[in-house]
Amino acid sequence: MEIIPAIDLIDGKCVRLSKGDYDACRTYCDNPLEMALRFQDAGLKRLHLVDLDGARSRHIVNYRTLEDIASHTDLTIDFGGGVKSDDDMRTAFGSGAAMVTVGSTAVTCPDLMMQWITDYGPDRIILGADVRDGFISVNGWKEDSALALNDFLKDYTSKGITRVLCTDINRDGMLQGPATDLYRNILNQFPDLLLIASGGVSCKEDLENLSRAGLPSAIVGKAYYEGRITLEQLSALANL
Repeated sequence: MEIIPAIDLIDGKCVRLSKGDYDACRTYCDNPLEMALRFQDAGLKRLHLVDLDGARSRHIVNYRTLEDIASHTDLTIDFGGGVKSDDDMRTAFGSGAAMVTVGSTAVTCPDLMMQWITDYGPDRIILGADVRDGFISVNGWKEDSALALNDFLKDYTSKGITRVLCTDINRDGMLQGPATDLYRNILNQFPDLLLIASGGVSCKEDLENLSRAGLPSAIVGKAYYEGRITLEQLSALANL
């Protein structure tokens, strides 16, 4: 299973939220590049970089940080947060993102999402499926839609999407374990999906359970920042 460390950005700093609550924000590092280099030095290959300012502002904000990390590391970066327009998409790829995660826009502007899939290719667009109680949430998790997760996935996989980052919002940042049953059910229905599990990972055992459930990839954030899992453990799991 591919291990993908996460860096969430507010004001150019590395932070974590709980359940997407901006009022429950904790800063872990003032220098995201330094953090990214730690991940690279541990042998990890990917990075999930989230512009929380962008998600709240509805346009990319922290593109300079993306540019800094992309130009000073060899990490394959997927970037998300605030990608709402063609200009945002060009900025993300122009600043060094290898892939861009699109969530809200895939719900609110499906024609634009399809244009991006056509223009950039389905391998460079990750569908962000942020789910709360079975339904997709949008705009920095502030708004719940009436769109059921399974319908959302069925629609976009039929349009060529192969990569999906699914976050159980109720578990994100809570360190209470990932939604393994949810991910197992998704893979049962969409066995060829390159599914990325996100939210709730609290320890090495959680990642091992996700691997046994057949998850191709998993994101690790707060568990690392809170010392629940070490870089050495992440490196060992990534190289099994």
